[in-house]
Amino acid sequence: QEQLVESGGGSVQAGGSLTLSCVSSHSSYCMAWLRQATVKEREGVAAINSYRQMTYTDSVKCRFTVSRDYAENTLYLQMNSLKPEDTAMYYCAAVWPTVVGGDWRCPQTPLIQSQYNYWGQGTQVTVSS
Repeated sequence: QEQLVESGGGSVQAGGSLTLSCVSSHSSYCMAWLRQATVKEREGVAAINSYRQMTYTDSVKCRFTVSRDYAENTLYLQMNSLKPEDTAMYYCAAVWPTVVGGDWRCPQTPLIQSQYNYWGQGTQVTVSS
């Protein structure tokens, strides 16, 4: 059974930092962080592929860092200089890569939620001004 378990959310003041973690049941996934604020659609935040290439949405570039520990099957999101507009439920998402000729390929558009079929339960991040 596929499992993604997030942790690390909380309440911080603007300018503060948090680190989110997501433990997965497999290390071969393509993985991403997405978030959903109240009355907004879920949006991609950051993704990392099997070649450790990272993709970020513009609003978090230079503030957030996505990383993976393959030995521990854990995805991280280091969030610095947090802003009130970062307040949302943050979800870890995963999908098996597509294998083409021995090459493990992750989604070409890794910040689109429809690319993923495994989801964690979410962890709340609240940033106060």
